[in-house]
Amino acid sequence: MAKTKPGRKDIDTYTIKGTNKVVRVGDCVLMRPSDLDKPPYVAKVEKIETDHRNSVKVQVRWYYRPEESIGGRRQFHGAKELFLSDHFDMQSAHTIEGKCIVHSFKNYTKLENVGAEDYFCRFEYKAATGGFTPDRVAVYCKCEMPYNPDDLMVQCEGCKDWFHPNCMGMTIEEAKKLEHFMCSECSSDDDAKRSLNSFPVSPASEANVRLVSFSILN
Repeated sequence: MAKTKPGRKDIDTYTIKGTNKVVRVGDCVLMRPSDLDKPPYVAKVEKIETDHRNSVKVQVRWYYRPEESIGGRRQFHGAKELFLSDHFDMQSAHTIEGKCIVHSFKNYTKLENVGAEDYFCRFEYKAATGGFTPDRVAVYCKCEMPYNPDDLMVQCEGCKDWFHPNCMGMTIEEAKKLEHFMCSECSSDDDAKRSLNSFPVSPASEANVRLVSFSILN
């Protein structure tokens, strides 16, 4: 972390201009982009400092959206997914336009309602190399893709794996209506109706899963 420059001092909080929202070190914030047609940048505040002119700056650690990464956005990336990067920067506090919450992946999947200021992060990202930590990720379904919390999945009552309805030849509406689901490998009746009416847990909390190198998917 950069040291405070001479003539500047660390402060504990900053109140976002025109609001009563208080930013503290460790908070996640929305920062105004230079291109106003783009969504706000998301960053974690690492340090807040001011000078004798009361000019406030924040040291931030940037979150990247999947489309901003070297590999780009993939099918399994959630709409609110972010990567915590190793890219640090010093910015004027005046560019902060709001606060947000970046949840862990597990906590995000448990949210009953996802608000506009809710995001999630399951990977750290090295901006220079495009590498990810962790570099292995659980995959599901016969398509062997990581879990996207935006997509409905159904759990096989036999093998306990999770499947996308479309990969099983179902529509989402059909999957919601039927009461039981057995995948083709577990089902003794090829004509058995496949689905699940309630979903006890999300794939994110399953322990027995297949792992694949993230580099294969990136």
